[in-house]
Amino acid sequence: MQSLIAHIQKHSPLTPDEAALFLAHTETRKYKAKSVLQHAGTVCTETYFITSGLVRSFYINDNIVEHILNFACEGWWISDMYSLFSGKPGDLFIETLEDTEVIVLPKAQQELLYQQLPQLERYFRILAENSLVAHQERLMDNMSRSAEERFEKFCKRYPSLIQRVPQKQIASYIGVTPEFFSKMKGKMLRK
Repeated sequence: MQSLIAHIQKHSPLTPDEAALFLAHTETRKYKAKSVLQHAGTVCTETYFITSGLVRSFYINDNIVEHILNFACEGWWISDMYSLFSGKPGDLFIETLEDTEVIVLPKAQQELLYQQLPQLERYFRILAENSLVAHQERLMDNMSRSAEERFEKFCKRYPSLIQRVPQKQIASYIGVTPEFFSKMKGKMLRK
């Protein structure tokens, strides 16, 4: 819980009483590896702050191929933002890759907290802005960079994930098949 409060404090100060009020609107949950927190086709009503472990969000296309949108580890938030904000069923699965502990913030509680602690709107706006920038950059990278460049950027941006995420999931994240990824990685290592 302290890691979440520290994360909020980086962007928006909270008094001890305000922090306690915020935490009173959350719930801590523990999940085993491979647990599904959110199923595609359902309406997302929660946001998850990862206190320990590793989570991914992904969708499955019509050819039953997984496409990973995001990974989230300690100190990161994850949710199906489309479904959370639109109130419509989403396309994403959110699944733990390791045993994971999360702090859950239900959407309804978040809205109440905006009324009680207006500085939280600033905090979540900053997170949304950072997320939008990262997604735009990733989209542009996928359109203009080679697979090798995308992998190198992934390694630089998320060095702690390289040993924690299965290679086939890194391949999915950078938009290549596992077979291509294996050949590409071997070629890169020979350089």
